[in-house]
Amino acid sequence: MDTLDQQLMALLRLDARATVATLAHKLKVSRGTVTNRIAKLEDAGVIVGYTVTLRPDVTPNLITAWMSIAVEGNKTREVISILLGEPGVSRLFDTNGRWDLLAELRASTLGELADVLERVRLIKGIGATETSIHLQTYKNA
Repeated sequence: MDTLDQQLMALLRLDARATVATLAHKLKVSRGTVTNRIAKLEDAGVIVGYTVTLRPDVTPNLITAWMSIAVEGNKTREVISILLGEPGVSRLFDTNGRWDLLAELRASTLGELADVLERVRLIKGIGATETSIHLQTYKNA
């Protein structure tokens, strides 16, 4: 995957319903390029589906967790690309210190969260993870 694929996936994560014309305009490429790139990413299993993201207050029973991720060697870009396509990852942050990345995970059940954790842990290039489940919010900006 190249930079264009990563930009395309980022736009789709923001709005999976964006039209090919809109995506092409934002990426400054042809509609055919966008269509071919999406098909390639779907065929390769990078894009595994499309989903709806709801505000947290609309789904109070949604389980939120944070996964700290250590990336092996020089695999950060590859790992980020894969995580951007993981439907259980709602937000992804680059960090410093002990962990390289911080992923906010969302799932409707503990079983679904376990599936997300397993998929993420199996990504080549991830050396270690540590996950914490959100229990309660005391202050929200």
